[in-house]
Amino acid sequence: MSAVLESVLRRDRAVTIAALGAAIALAWAYLLLVPMPDDGMGGMVMMEPMAMAWSADYAALMALMWAIMMAAMMLPSAAPTILLVATIARRQEERGLAPLRAGTFALGYLAVWTVFSLGAAAAQWALDQAAMMTGEMRLASTVLVGAVIVAAGLYEWTPLKRTCLSHCRSPLAVITQYWRPGALGAIRTGAANGLYCVGCCAVLMALLFAGGVMNLAWVAGITALVLIEKIAPGGEWLTRGIGAALVLGGGFVIVHALWA
Repeated sequence: MSAVLESVLRRDRAVTIAALGAAIALAWAYLLLVPMPDDGMGGMVMMEPMAMAWSADYAALMALMWAIMMAAMMLPSAAPTILLVATIARRQEERGLAPLRAGTFALGYLAVWTVFSLGAAAAQWALDQAAMMTGEMRLASTVLVGAVIVAAGLYEWTPLKRTCLSHCRSPLAVITQYWRPGALGAIRTGAANGLYCVGCCAVLMALLFAGGVMNLAWVAGITALVLIEKIAPGGEWLTRGIGAALVLGGGFVIVHALWA
């Protein structure tokens, strides 16, 4: 009987991995292949800061872009947790619903990041209206860029960061606390896990405003940082090292800008 169960678990795991891989690949394909939304400036890339009028269509496209970007950045580091959910679902439920439960868990997880994306798009709009961003979608002030990097580094040392990262690295306690049978239970559990991940990684996402919202090198770099923090050995000390590096790097940017 155990051999049959292990066979089923392997099959569910393969289905879940395939679906998760497809979702990640599609999200990254969007970022790589879909052109930047037209901001109404006739396709010009404005290097200097200026207030830009956002149409409703442009705002919706930017919110969508942020949501897809968060999926591309966060799903790789969430993959071990999603696979864990598939295993738990198989052991607790019948009728071969484990991959479906893993999928609904992922939907709940991404729903939280979608809400975050709406806030990020609103922040980008506010910065645009204040003429604090360039047409390259990055902060115009080098000093402010450095300040954002320093702030991200300091956050890495806070108790809230440690608490949220601990849950992200060891999600079983969160899953068992919030787990309920059925699709709604899986969505609820995914949303709870997503809240901890937002608490862990939201300030790192602010680095996108420093390097460029659609700068794929920064997107890939932040994705790698998030993945390393969540799965690499020595997470707490590694996070402190990343924080110190960000503080030093941001401080250098500020000093260079003030003395240039």
